[in-house]
Amino acid sequence: MKNIVLCISILFASSCQIQVKGQSAEEAFETDNDGIVVEKIDTTNKDENRYNLNNKIYKVGRKFSFNYHYEDKNGDKFLMTKGNVISDRTYDWKFENIKNQDSSSVNLIILKVKSGLSPFIQYYPDYNQTVILYDFQMINGEFWNNEMTGVIENSKNIWMHPPRMELFKILELNPFPYIKAPYEVGNKWNWQLNFGDHWADKRWLEWKGGNLNKYNYQIIDKTTITTKLGDLECYVIDSEATSNLGSTKLTSYFNETYGFVKLDYTNIDRSKIVIEINEVSSF
Repeated sequence: MKNIVLCISILFASSCQIQVKGQSAEEAFETDNDGIVVEKIDTTNKDENRYNLNNKIYKVGRKFSFNYHYEDKNGDKFLMTKGNVISDRTYDWKFENIKNQDSSSVNLIILKVKSGLSPFIQYYPDYNQTVILYDFQMINGEFWNNEMTGVIENSKNIWMHPPRMELFKILELNPFPYIKAPYEVGNKWNWQLNFGDHWADKRWLEWKGGNLNKYNYQIIDKTTITTKLGDLECYVIDSEATSNLGSTKLTSYFNETYGFVKLDYTNIDRSKIVIEINEVSSF
């Protein structure tokens, strides 16, 4: 696997257009084949930030840092730690008990919202997401590995790729962070996505060939949770993914100012990953 994952799950728009009465052409929408709503931009608009301009949360130049931990089926907690060299400038990773973390343990996931559509627009002319970069910061302050991928934000829905490098490859099998308007308790929706066997790992599950994940989402609550940013009012979204391999779950906590501030995953092997907001700043 390459050190920088450009993007695995690119969403292309279908011809189904939505436009709310009274909206300008710049505020038109269309729905992709999986049901995720994206902005429909006039083809003459070549602004490299055309999918970023209306973002209210994931705005260009904003940086979100997250703490996380992995929890095995026995309840023991671990961090991902840089392992042995497996080829030139490429390292494996290992689990390190959180009690024994060292300078090469990754303790922060940093999400940066990037300007423009590069590098994806060079490969996918219809690319329609806000570009984000995930950096993985070790306790010694150095970065080990990163990946670029995308988020979709508009008034209809917010959908985001999770981190999916090294340990976090396991999250490809889980529901992705996703909230759909109207933001109210009881709202339900679904979508689906194909995934391949390059996400397999003996540390959770091995398989051959492709599979289809079918996802169900529901806003189940609106509550206040305590975070490192203070007490935040959040919508709680329960979601489940099912495929021929089994099922996974995600409980997301979404705040209208800071986005997805807590992600509580139950993985394919019944382990857990919890990702929680640490700080929001600019870069």
